[in-house]
Amino acid sequence: MNVLFNKDENMDILYEKVIGSRNSSNLFWTIIILFASLGFLIVGISSYLKYNLIEFFNSDSILFFPQGLVMSIYGVLGIIISSYQWFTIFLKIGEGYNKIDTKKRQFEIFRWGFPGKNREINLKYPFDDIDLIKVEIVEGINPKRTIYLKLKNKSEIPLNSSQRFLSINELEKKTTQLAEILQVSIEGL
Repeated sequence: MNVLFNKDENMDILYEKVIGSRNSSNLFWTIIILFASLGFLIVGISSYLKYNLIEFFNSDSILFFPQGLVMSIYGVLGIIISSYQWFTIFLKIGEGYNKIDTKKRQFEIFRWGFPGKNREINLKYPFDDIDLIKVEIVEGINPKRTIYLKLKNKSEIPLNSSQRFLSINELEKKTTQLAEILQVSIEGL
């Protein structure tokens, strides 16, 4: 029955792991950006030296100014972006869990952030502060299916990772399960 939340031994705590930046899609694109950037940089440097550093990256027909210079800049910028992505993957940015303690009647949200004094983001809300569960479904080029915990002070806290795309069936199951446990209504379904 509880496919989306895992229960512990005493059945009072429901637990859901949230995957942050350490997912296969981020890893794939980080590797692609790194190798493409290295290719641009090598061709740019080769055009400056007028010598092919790597044989299959032929830069004989490329002048350093302006093509080689631009390719070198693209390569450096790509390496900077890739380094930032590796940094977020290594530090598990956005990873954490959602925990519902039915005995204490408390919802806990934990996520890892960037290094600093606020690296650990740990939010705890009593059930009485929760107004409803809100669902946002955006279709199109950049589709999004997000579940929010809406508080009585009108704050909305996303519960699922933006990288993980839930099917409509999963979204309905999870939202219904949360609403039953928290004894609140659902908005947006």
